Amino acid sequence: MESKEQLLQEIETLKSKLTGDMMSDMEIRDQIHNVEMKVNGVKPEDSHFDCIGCGS
Repeated sequence: MESKEQLLQEIETLKSKLTGDMMSDMEIRDQIHNVEMKVNGVKPEDSHFDCIGCGS
């Protein structure tokens, strides 16, 4: 399991790839959101259930 520090680093790496174009950034933003949920413990890792709070 990844440490919180590794997950936060992954978020920063993903954020650095954002272009400012909403259409091309959607997948990256989705990845960032998924990593943030792991950091916050919102959704179990490898869960197939959608996040009820935001609909992701």
